[in-house]
Amino acid sequence: MKISADHRASPSDEPFQQAWVWLRLLTSGDAKAWDVEGFERWLHASPAHESAFRAAKQQWATLKPVAGAALRRMPDAVAARERGKQERSRDLRNRRAFLAAATGAAAVAGVALVYPPAGLWPAAGEWGADYRTATGEQQALELAPRVKVTLNTQTRIRRQGAGGETTGIELLSGEAAVDIDRPATASGGRPFAVVAGPGRSLAEDGRFEVRNLEGKICVTCIEGSARVEHPLGERRLVAHQQLIYDGGTLGLASTVDPAQASAWRKGELVFNNTRLAEVIAEINRYRPGRVLLMNGSVRDMPVSGSFYIASLSEALSLLQRTYDLKARSLPGGLYVLS
Repeated sequence: MKISADHRASPSDEPFQQAWVWLRLLTSGDAKAWDVEGFERWLHASPAHESAFRAAKQQWATLKPVAGAALRRMPDAVAARERGKQERSRDLRNRRAFLAAATGAAAVAGVALVYPPAGLWPAAGEWGADYRTATGEQQALELAPRVKVTLNTQTRIRRQGAGGETTGIELLSGEAAVDIDRPATASGGRPFAVVAGPGRSLAEDGRFEVRNLEGKICVTCIEGSARVEHPLGERRLVAHQQLIYDGGTLGLASTVDPAQASAWRKGELVFNNTRLAEVIAEINRYRPGRVLLMNGSVRDMPVSGSFYIASLSEALSLLQRTYDLKARSLPGGLYVLS
């Protein structure tokens, strides 16, 4: 069958279903070099494949307004996600089995709601956010007297309050900076709280930042002091101190460079002997699409320097030359370094 230029893929089309399998794999973090090569062969094998891959991202974007309602009708969605983590590794060992398992349109829809591809919409646990930022976006909010909250890229928060006043936020994912002016009276003011995961951070004045990525929370005190409360105990941070916690651990305070920690507020990313794999992961938070580092021999190489967020393409070119990598640009904003 001839594919006309205005052909639109539908969820019942086999190429469309295959496109979502490839998109999920390439954005899962489990893709290997041969997966990328296989994707390129599939993509260029037929105009229908290229059309289906473009349509996949466009059509899934239309689910965003209704996905929340769909999830409410799927009480086992979160449990399914945990089961999927265990099953995904086994399924990926057999590409044919993996492709067959995700062939049905209904299966693809359910998977994509729980595993949002390429960050097109929030994951199941992040619905209900009052404020959110897109990839590469930052947003400043005045949520309470004396309090300014700045949201970094890919950040979602929910307001918390009492008596009609906002007393804090819940950081569902991403990164937020809190600036609190000193109270006008010596009696002080009500502390502002940031809940993230199992803990919360509070301050009455000063500046602190909280980052919540994949269940690991990092709290950095820039000015003044902050108190971190956790089921395992309580910590007090003073200026230029940072700690990390998650569901099972509460770290000790360590000294950090506030200029490096807050560089994103000035439009920069600063790295100091950071693993290349971690640098790529950070760039992915700010860049539409996804960068895939397929060369395992350079993943642990140290990177030091600063990059402008507005010029991440130049940063990627520099990393490519520095580590003698090959670069390929693929549809959907995929950029492969191998």
